[in-house]
Amino acid sequence: MAEAATGLELGHVAALLAAGVVAVPIFRKLGLGSVLGYLAAGVAIGPFGLALFREPQTILHVAEFGVVIFLFIIGLEMRPKRLWGMRKEIFGLGSAQVGLAGLALTLVAMAAGVSAPVAFVGAMGFVMSSTAVIVQMLEERGDLPTPSGQRAVSILLFEDLAIVPLLAIVALLGASMGQSAESTTPLWQSIGLALAALAGVLAVGVYAINPVFRFLARNGGREVMTAAALLVVAGTAWIMDGVGLSMAMGAFLAGVLLSDSTFRHQLEADVEPFRAILLGLFFLSVGMALDIGVVVNDWRIVVAGLAAFMVVKALVIYVVARVFKARHHEAIERAALFAQGGEFAFVLYSAAATAGVIDAQAGAALTAIVILSMALTPLTTLAL
Repeated sequence: MAEAATGLELGHVAALLAAGVVAVPIFRKLGLGSVLGYLAAGVAIGPFGLALFREPQTILHVAEFGVVIFLFIIGLEMRPKRLWGMRKEIFGLGSAQVGLAGLALTLVAMAAGVSAPVAFVGAMGFVMSSTAVIVQMLEERGDLPTPSGQRAVSILLFEDLAIVPLLAIVALLGASMGQSAESTTPLWQSIGLALAALAGVLAVGVYAINPVFRFLARNGGREVMTAAALLVVAGTAWIMDGVGLSMAMGAFLAGVLLSDSTFRHQLEADVEPFRAILLGLFFLSVGMALDIGVVVNDWRIVVAGLAAFMVVKALVIYVVARVFKARHHEAIERAALFAQGGEFAFVLYSAAATAGVIDAQAGAALTAIVILSMALTPLTTLAL
């Protein structure tokens, strides 16, 4: 086999598309769903399969692109009025599930001998269920518009919002543990820059988005409007990344800002056709990121952590659902759907590793647990 190139070339794009085209129909024919098909295809063409992609950096770029664009689409659909109407489910049901599940998983990890900071980071990363996996599965089953589907979306929205304070907590943990580099910007300055960037982005969104897009609608074309929307996404994500926040949060914020634009429907129509393929690329990149070497070498830790986290999280989710008056079947379904980690875990674990809260070995094991849980979700929901 020829040595893999050092970038994302046309051959790599063809390999990504071919892997999805071959694997997804087979897995859907077997009743396993497209998500598992994409994940399996990613493993097959990744560093531990055919090795068509050998550079971790290349995989990271693909994953970031998928997450950023996907969260922009989610934000574009979340108008403030809709968010306000879902406030009880988002902040009541969502906070109860995230808080209690995070506490339970942290205690389980500490009982296994893991230090408190690592246990907290590992648990809270796993609590953030995969928005991409759950929404995709709800869409395929036609459950997204139903009341139970909307409650699931509410929980996912709270989890998406929760990543912001979690990233701040990770930074505080790193500073308190003395793991930050000497050249690192002081914490108060980082917080100030982040708040200033958020205020600036919100001000531009409120006062400049509509005038700019009105000008482009009169003097440009549809392709210019689409390019402008993507510029807003890339620019906001870049600003958020520059002040120490996640690019994913920046993309979501860009979508929310554009959701109030009078051109929202046109922008949504332009971007929506790309949604499925972008999600597919994200799932492929997640499959490629699975480190088979870590799974083989630390299989006892990975298997035990996977089983404990998924079982405990499912039990907590079922109890919370019943407390909030959900029927038994809906509670079981929600527990099966949400008993997994998600894409935000990669953001949180990466930030924790950078801050010195977790080491590389722990980060690799936690990442493997999350990816395997995402791959198991389509199987755990087969009987529902």
